Amino acid sequence: MEKLAPILLALLLPAAGAPAETLLLRGATVHTVTHGTLAPGDVLVSDGRIAAVGTRLEVAADHFINLAGLHLFPGLVSASTDLGLVEISAVRASVDAEETGEFTPEIESWTAVNPDSELIPVSRANGITHFVPVPRGSLIAGTSAMMAARGWTIEDMTIRRRTAMHLFWPDHSLSVPGPNASEKTKPLDEQARERAERVRTIDRFFADAEAWEKRAPGSPAVPAWEAMLPVVRGELPLIVHAQGLREIRAALKWSATHPRLRLIIEGGRDAWMLASELAQRKIPVIYSEVFALPGQSSDAYDLQFRAPSVLEKAGVTVAISDGVRDRASNQRNLPYGAAQAVAFGLSRQAALAAITLVPAQLHGLGDTLGSIDIGKDASLFAATGDILDIRSQVKHLWISGTEQSLASRHTRLAERYRSRPVPARK
Repeated sequence: MEKLAPILLALLLPAAGAPAETLLLRGATVHTVTHGTLAPGDVLVSDGRIAAVGTRLEVAADHFINLAGLHLFPGLVSASTDLGLVEISAVRASVDAEETGEFTPEIESWTAVNPDSELIPVSRANGITHFVPVPRGSLIAGTSAMMAARGWTIEDMTIRRRTAMHLFWPDHSLSVPGPNASEKTKPLDEQARERAERVRTIDRFFADAEAWEKRAPGSPAVPAWEAMLPVVRGELPLIVHAQGLREIRAALKWSATHPRLRLIIEGGRDAWMLASELAQRKIPVIYSEVFALPGQSSDAYDLQFRAPSVLEKAGVTVAISDGVRDRASNQRNLPYGAAQAVAFGLSRQAALAAITLVPAQLHGLGDTLGSIDIGKDASLFAATGDILDIRSQVKHLWISGTEQSLASRHTRLAERYRSRPVPARK
């Protein structure tokens, strides 16, 4: 039996020096995001990573796929979503996007993702290979994660467990008392006091978190404060969810008193009004309001369409998301928000980066995801045309070099009703 043990181990374990399996994707129009477009171009995948990119690679590969006539893109990254946390928003048992309590920094969203969600294959079928599920709450909601759009378990899907802390800035809008106002409408000065108190609550919480950083050695661990340490040290970004001008301006003013914080604005409906300050302070924006209605009745109809362009021209780093408010079922439409921004002034290069490389960078994975570069994860998809064109169809999709099924509930239902029996006419 002792003599058989080494033989059994050799059969069960791969040889240390075994060559990695290779896949050659040949002849596509390759949109690298970082180094322009190769038309045609080849991509060599080895052991789940991009091993080579070029116009004509003369290499031997274990597998070969001819993509002539197709366009090859890096996998789309949804920067802020409730995908995996919400299945049917009207069914409470299928919604796990929010915790009770004003401050829950220890919450990690990846633990609540449903790997069997029917909405993940639907999103994947339109090029989304990775997504960031965002927890919601009153103020500090917890940390988001980077998830791959495949896997049997949440452990299989999770790429990074903590990518950013999320702060939902208090609403600064005013309800003006008047003849048509609700009886519960408070006087303006009382509304202002309550708003200021909410901001002071946030400030005290961060002051306590900074004090915890200086605690005596050997102090008992407190999960909430431990979760805040990477944030106050500037190691983990703080994503502030704010829409209106008042909220964004107040968040910027508050953050100036905490210079170590790595701030990112999410939502950002009125961020274009503060584009110069955001660019000067190098604060990125995850813009989720491309298809939102204008904030004021006097605003131009295309105000939200143009906002990403205004931010880009000012020098602000812009990612585009489809928001986190019951949008899981619409994640497949992510590229069309970017396309709409292109139609109203955003450069195509910036729009493509806004749904690939920039989200990966903001969540700390820019060296792994978001572009077709040597050494990066081979998460790619091939489509019949430009992914920013609604007429394009995804034909192949790979995550870490493994081709994924494009079947979904949509395709199953389409096939079911396409093949239904037609009764004979009498």
